[in-house]
Amino acid sequence: MAAAPLGDDVFGDDPTVNRLLEVAAERLGKEAAVFVPSGTMGNLIGVAVNAGRGEELIADSQSHVFHYETAGAAAVAGVQIRPVVTEAGVMTREQISAAVRPRNDPHQPISAAVTFENTHNMHGGVVWPLDALRAASDAAHAHGMRVHLDGARIFNAAVASGVDVADIAACADTVTFCLSKGLACPAGSIFLGSRQDVEQAHRWRKRLGGAMRQTGVLAAAGLVALDHMVDRLAEDHSNARTLAEGLSEIRGVRCDLARVQTNLVFIDLEKMSAPAFNDECAKRGLLGDWSGPTRMRFVTHYGIDAADVQSALKICEEVLSA
Repeated sequence: MAAAPLGDDVFGDDPTVNRLLEVAAERLGKEAAVFVPSGTMGNLIGVAVNAGRGEELIADSQSHVFHYETAGAAAVAGVQIRPVVTEAGVMTREQISAAVRPRNDPHQPISAAVTFENTHNMHGGVVWPLDALRAASDAAHAHGMRVHLDGARIFNAAVASGVDVADIAACADTVTFCLSKGLACPAGSIFLGSRQDVEQAHRWRKRLGGAMRQTGVLAAAGLVALDHMVDRLAEDHSNARTLAEGLSEIRGVRCDLARVQTNLVFIDLEKMSAPAFNDECAKRGLLGDWSGPTRMRFVTHYGIDAADVQSALKICEEVLSA
């Protein structure tokens, strides 16, 4: 990062950023890309590029864009989100068709786009089967809608399923993926799509305050990540499985092992509140995140090894038996 050649990304002349965008676009099979500070901004740009003001975006009821992006779609892009309840975050062709508004009814908004999340955070980090993703994408396009993919952890999905990441990205018109999650960069996300989509994305990035200058400092880490951090995601998945299996054996803990497919582990506590559990774990050096009154999330990532997993299990058992 310190040695990265720099320019001005606002004017498109930062060579390190440009190289990262070329590599990312080639890797995901898209025409063009743009660097953005965060996945949330990338998703908001995806909403704005694919749907107009007063139109509607169909999304899973537990999706990040619906729950955790401060209503940016409505407040900034003027787009309403229509939530759909799914099984494990995988939206079916039938559910998409049922959610589409009739275009000849002036009382209802136009269904302009649909967004998918892969892997799906709140459903436990589950991976969309490629056939299901293709079917959902085909259904959306058949109804004249565009598709945005929240691929914050798209490389986790690719590694876990043994599918080329470009095949996953091909199911969407626009895609966002995070450099700062499993790929272990300090910051940044990439938005990808057609050249026309990315031209609009540049305008939205500027409007949202996300255009930065010598971004090559961050892009350099992204280049390292795409070269060296993708294949090792399998290690995170293995550690998450070990953690989940160990947690499921602790009295007072419920864990749906079928949903532990990547690097996220969600547990439900039977005899202790999640905030209290989280606080006690933190006092002992174990950091997690509570996502409900009795629900906890742990994430395995670069720098966490098998010994750390065993230490985490000991702390959890100690806290729950206190």
